[in-house]
Amino acid sequence: MPRDFFDTLGFLTRLAPARVIPDTAMNRCIRWMPVAGLVLGLVIALPLRLGLFADSPWIQAWLLVAASIYLTRGLHMDGLADVCDAVTTHADPARFWEVVKDSRTGAFGAMGLVMALAGQVILFHAMLARGQYWAAAWAFVLGRAAAVWLAYHVRHLVRPGLGKLYIDGATLGVALIATLFTFAAGWLMAGFAATLASTVIATLLLLGLYRLAERVGGANGDFLGCAVILGELAAGLGFALVM
Repeated sequence: MPRDFFDTLGFLTRLAPARVIPDTAMNRCIRWMPVAGLVLGLVIALPLRLGLFADSPWIQAWLLVAASIYLTRGLHMDGLADVCDAVTTHADPARFWEVVKDSRTGAFGAMGLVMALAGQVILFHAMLARGQYWAAAWAFVLGRAAAVWLAYHVRHLVRPGLGKLYIDGATLGVALIATLFTFAAGWLMAGFAATLASTVIATLLLLGLYRLAERVGGANGDFLGCAVILGELAAGLGFALVM
């Protein structure tokens, strides 16, 4: 439904007005995540494709990452930082969730953010230097699809909270549709080889995140945010691997 899509877009980005979403509608939002990623990616990549800083792919890559952070309010990066901080507790469940709930960012969270941001700039540069603007846009689709895939597999581990409302909507049908949509979009925007390589890399990264969720006995919205960033990085790595 269009309302569910705009609810998702408003919750995940600044591209639609943010509004209070009823709990009964929140679990329908996850099915729209890959589509919201496509809209986000196209909005960010289009000015670059039209020639903004066309002679400076490094600047383009930096602007793309900066625009992503601004338009998503840094939502997914926050999840990545929380997971990176908490994983240093050596997966002691009680301590892990205590650190996740701490709003402060520690040293390992900061290192995770630096690695992710540097990786995004470098990998997006590899795409933009070859004029692959639509491949860069597709990275945002794969990132959101990665969150859907993870959500489906951790439904039995989900902890109470806002993330649970999202994760509860990740049925097998939703996960399969997200997979088909993302792979088809990737084939058109990045090419078959890059799409296949990126999907394999994303699957391997998500497997590690899933195993972490098993060890700590739960998953929440921070895991979904972390999955988004890992999916975006996987898109860049897959492209760089085959190009």
